[in-house]
Amino acid sequence: MKRPLIGVTLDSEKPGGYSKFPWYALRQNYCDAVAAAGGLPVALPHDPDRASAYLDQLDGLVVTGGAFDVDPSFYGDGERHATVETKDRRTAFEFAIARGALDRDMPVLGICGGQQLLHVVLGGRLIQHIPDAIPDALAHEQPNPRDQAGHSVTVKPGTRLHAIVGTDTLAVNSAHHQAARDEPAGVIVNARAPDGVIEGIEAPAYTFCVGVQWHPEFHISGGDRLLLEAFVAACRK
Repeated sequence: MKRPLIGVTLDSEKPGGYSKFPWYALRQNYCDAVAAAGGLPVALPHDPDRASAYLDQLDGLVVTGGAFDVDPSFYGDGERHATVETKDRRTAFEFAIARGALDRDMPVLGICGGQQLLHVVLGGRLIQHIPDAIPDALAHEQPNPRDQAGHSVTVKPGTRLHAIVGTDTLAVNSAHHQAARDEPAGVIVNARAPDGVIEGIEAPAYTFCVGVQWHPEFHISGGDRLLLEAFVAACRK
């Protein structure tokens, strides 16, 4: 069976470390997990003007995470929290390619910051800094290694995510200080942390449009593999 071509968005870094010039980065397990699920991953440079050309070649899109935030102006917030850091060209590209993928009804999976980007594309807003907005919040930037669980999430019955993972709870890792704030028209919250923070979204109007706040590419639970397999299966149709 032919492997569907899955675009995976890159991170970007300023000069220093790997190179004296600006450079792209992508954790290896993003691609490994897509390949293990049956897809053929391909990394996507940040060129907003070529988003449509990339989509002409792709069967599905993964919007990845990173240590940065969506500019609050994208969801109508005039104030910017002191902790917010942006990568403007990356966000411009991811917004363009995610919006374009949805316009084509191409399967989209948003992971961590990618879930937040997807939420904004779908008309949602974000909590800019969880510790200042949620009383007694969990440590969503977990102190233990990212390849271990940080907390659990409750999966909402009747959602596509629940149908995929087949369980009411999942152990997940956690590496974020922002989260989806609301549930706009067309979006269903499909998972929450014990403190009420939104951990997953989906948009039923599309063939496959799911975002999760954790990192399923680490395969911490069996549900992570099932989610990636369901995404790749949707990309074959």
